[in-house]
Amino acid sequence: MKRHALSLTLLLSSLVGANNTEQLNSNTLNLVRARMNQSSTASWEIGTRIQTLLEVDFPSMSVFSSNYLTPTPPSAQTLDPVLDIARRVVNTRSGKQLVQDGSAADPASIGVGVLLGNWTRAPGANWDTAAEDQLDALLNGTPRSTDGAISHRTEAVQLWSDYVYMVPPFLAYYGVLTSNTSLIAESYNQIKLYRKYLYDSNTHLWRHITTAPIDPAGPRGTGGDAFNFNDTGYWSTGNGWAAAGMLRVLGTIKNSPYSKQFDDEQGDLKNWIGDVHNGMTDNLPSSGVFYNYADDDTTGTDAASTALFAATVYRAVTLYEPDHYGDIVDAAERAREALYANNGTTFFDEEGWLHPVVNPNSFHEIGAESPEGQAFVLQMDNNWKEWVNQGSKSAALGRVDLAAASGFRMLVLALVASLLAVW
Repeated sequence: MKRHALSLTLLLSSLVGANNTEQLNSNTLNLVRARMNQSSTASWEIGTRIQTLLEVDFPSMSVFSSNYLTPTPPSAQTLDPVLDIARRVVNTRSGKQLVQDGSAADPASIGVGVLLGNWTRAPGANWDTAAEDQLDALLNGTPRSTDGAISHRTEAVQLWSDYVYMVPPFLAYYGVLTSNTSLIAESYNQIKLYRKYLYDSNTHLWRHITTAPIDPAGPRGTGGDAFNFNDTGYWSTGNGWAAAGMLRVLGTIKNSPYSKQFDDEQGDLKNWIGDVHNGMTDNLPSSGVFYNYADDDTTGTDAASTALFAATVYRAVTLYEPDHYGDIVDAAERAREALYANNGTTFFDEEGWLHPVVNPNSFHEIGAESPEGQAFVLQMDNNWKEWVNQGSKSAALGRVDLAAASGFRMLVLALVASLLAVW
């Protein structure tokens, strides 16, 4: 019933407002980018920034491009804006991990940039050793659950939905570049294990954090009780991280020579991404902006996860055209248009900061600024434009211009109003 009521609302919005598509102007987008660039300092923020720049500025080198594996690596100089970020990390690292910050997973998010530096033979860094060390730290130096899930944290076996964006894409990309199908398989296996622990089939959403028994035969945790806790809520950003990470692994495999070998795994990933999109669509408020925890209106409004949700929906549709995505795509459009309303002046300040957003360092709180939120906006805008350029695939009504026909609009308004009245 809830989904049908939402669909009627989306139908009205599409028919009546299709000629008034909200957009951000280039000045605002430049400010959003500038704030992302200046504020991304934590390991996962650096990794998210690298991925965002690849998708937006160097799309042919993104795993979502069918040609990202060119026969001859491109000139490293052309990728300097991305490689400069990774180079600084490599040249300042102090251990096996690319960054030592207590997380086993977050530093791996920078790994794609490091691997790209190695593949393009970029000067100025020992790329191969850095990538190998980060991989070894994950596979051989991090606690695992008894069934093999690599912990998100170093202290104990703690599984976070965020992990899916940080680790599996690194494993898949490493595997493809080195022709190591075991690593490709492990990227999928890690997602499958994390989904086993965190996915709730009743809501089609991922819970945020759970602990798991440690494998006694593997590495021990660094100890302490600070990260011995669960967060069983449906954190909106965590669901976005999961969907975005699965999409990156899917793109890495789909656009590689190993696509046919991993055909079944790609089918699973598509289904699992669709589950998240269905669950989030069912919880999209009438405002078009998600709550920090998707089903809990007491947790505050979060524009960051809203942007990430929309970004992943547009990406899914342009990557593989999933079936039955009409209402999901229209939900993404509602979310984007809500954030872009009034030329962006509602959710963006004069400096380009998106707000309100969850505090990146305290996920139960709404904060003031979020580097990752800035990246999500750039991803959303980029993916939306790609979706439009490809013909607005899977839109329930094709986003056609019906608003100009005023008589038709009045008929639609009357029809939908009568349907809602008897619903």
